[in-house]
Amino acid sequence: MQIDKEAFKLGTLEDELRVDQLCLELLQEFHRQLLADGVAPLEAGGLAHGADYFIRDFLVAVKQRNIFTEEPGLVRLFAGNWYIVNTMEPDIKELAGYLEGIGAFYGFLHSRELISAAFLQGVEQECAARAYYADRIETFWAIKGDGYYAWERDCSLK
Repeated sequence: MQIDKEAFKLGTLEDELRVDQLCLELLQEFHRQLLADGVAPLEAGGLAHGADYFIRDFLVAVKQRNIFTEEPGLVRLFAGNWYIVNTMEPDIKELAGYLEGIGAFYGFLHSRELISAAFLQGVEQECAARAYYADRIETFWAIKGDGYYAWERDCSLK
């Protein structure tokens, strides 16, 4: 599969729909590669699902980012804020599954020379910060009064 990274640029609603389809095709290729590498079908599906949620629902739809833009901190924003406030019952076990998929997907992109080793390393570090994300979930549930604003400032989507 030949990838034109420029085709993933966003600007209009039509771009978002086109890029969403391109991401879907790339995620399907990622899933096929996992299976070819001997990953069990259920695990491969889980990894692809985790990556899909981050890539299509957050990175493209919310942040309006080209998935190949090497911008540190986006996994942290996803896991430390967006996932928590956009999930009815945020759970570190569920989030860990998403993070596994994100890390595997960026490893796949690196294997195709679509992202740098340095960026992959940063993504892997953000994916590994499970204690931080567990604390973010716990402190979210403990918010009282106007405490949301302080909680949000610590890992702001703004």
